[in-house]
Amino acid sequence: MTDRTLLTSAVTVQAALAVSASLGGSLQPQPPDPRTGPRVIPNDLADWLAALRLLAAVPFAYLVPDAELLPQESARFFYLDRAWTDALVQGAMSVGTVTTADHAQLEAVYPYVRDEVDEAERLARVAGHDPAPLGPAGTITGLLLRSRAVAGWPGLHVRAYSELVPDDAMLPDSDSRRLRLLRVERLAPAVLLVLVDGVPRIVHVEEPRQGLQFGVRPPDGDPDGATRQGLVPPRDIRTGEPLVPMDDKTNWVPVRFRPNAPGVLNLRKTRDALLAVQGTNMGSDVDSAEFAIQLLRYPYRQVFGPAGPQTDPEENPSSTGTKAGWAQVFRPQVGVPELLADFTGETS
Repeated sequence: MTDRTLLTSAVTVQAALAVSASLGGSLQPQPPDPRTGPRVIPNDLADWLAALRLLAAVPFAYLVPDAELLPQESARFFYLDRAWTDALVQGAMSVGTVTTADHAQLEAVYPYVRDEVDEAERLARVAGHDPAPLGPAGTITGLLLRSRAVAGWPGLHVRAYSELVPDDAMLPDSDSRRLRLLRVERLAPAVLLVLVDGVPRIVHVEEPRQGLQFGVRPPDGDPDGATRQGLVPPRDIRTGEPLVPMDDKTNWVPVRFRPNAPGVLNLRKTRDALLAVQGTNMGSDVDSAEFAIQLLRYPYRQVFGPAGPQTDPEENPSSTGTKAGWAQVFRPQVGVPELLADFTGETS
C-alpha cells in the first residue's frame, strides 16, 4: 500500500473499535465537513484523536497533580506541550498494533495521521457559518481558572487577543485580532479550562451579558461580605447615572440586611437612605423599578495582560465603550506578557 491510501489494516480497525465507545462525546466539527480528498484515517477517528489532544477525557490529576498548584481564586496560564499530546495520540493509536509489522506500518503513516489530526483539532469549535481554519496546528496556550465566579456564572465569556486592545473593547469573532478558542469547558463547578489557538497578548474574562444584574457591593475591607453590610451608589432614576464618584465609597448609600436573615436586604431602611439623597428623582412611594435602577450592576470584566492601573469605565465617566469592571475576586499574579517573555524571549 502507498503512504496516502486509506489505512485499512488492523491498526485502524482495532484502534477505531477501541475508541468507538467514546466517540459520542468527542468534539466534532459542525457540518458540512470541509475536509475533502483521500484520508489516511476516517474523519470520526481523527475527531476523537483531536479531542484527546485537546485533553478531553484526560484525568484532572494529570493536568494539576497537586491542589496547591491551583489554589482557590487563582488563574494559571500555560502552554500545551505538543510532544506530550503527540505521545498521547501515539499511545491511543498503538492499541491496535500487535506485530512488529503493525508498528512499522503505523510509524510510516503517522506523519500523515498527525496532519489530519491537526485539521480536526482546529475544527473542534467551528460553527457552521465560520470559515474552516484548515492547515497545520500551531501553538496552543491555555487558562485554568478556579474561582467562585466560575460557579456563580457558568456562562463566563473568555476572549483572547493577539494584540493589546482597550480594556473596554469587545471585538467581534471576525476581527483578525481575536484568537479562536479550541475548548472552553468547566472541569468542576468552580474550575474552567480554556484552550486558545495561538499565543494571546491579553485575555478578557467577563460575566455573561444575557440579562440584567442587580446587587450591592461590600464595604472596603470586607471583600467577602462577612459583615453582612452593603453599599450602593445612588443614581438618578431618569438616566441611571451615578450621582457620586464611583471610586469613593464614602458617599455611597449604606444598606442593611435583615436580622437573622443573611443575604436578605432590609428594603425599608434602604428606601429611606436613598430618599435622603438629593437628585435621585425618586418619589415617596418607591416602586420596584426605582429600586432596580438603584441596584444595577454592570458585568465585571477581568483583564489579564500588561501590568497597569485597574480601570473601571463605571468609575471613570470619561471612558467610552462597553461598561465593564475589574472583579476583585480575581487576583492575577503573573500576566500573559511575562509568560510570553519567559517562553519566547519577546518583551512586548
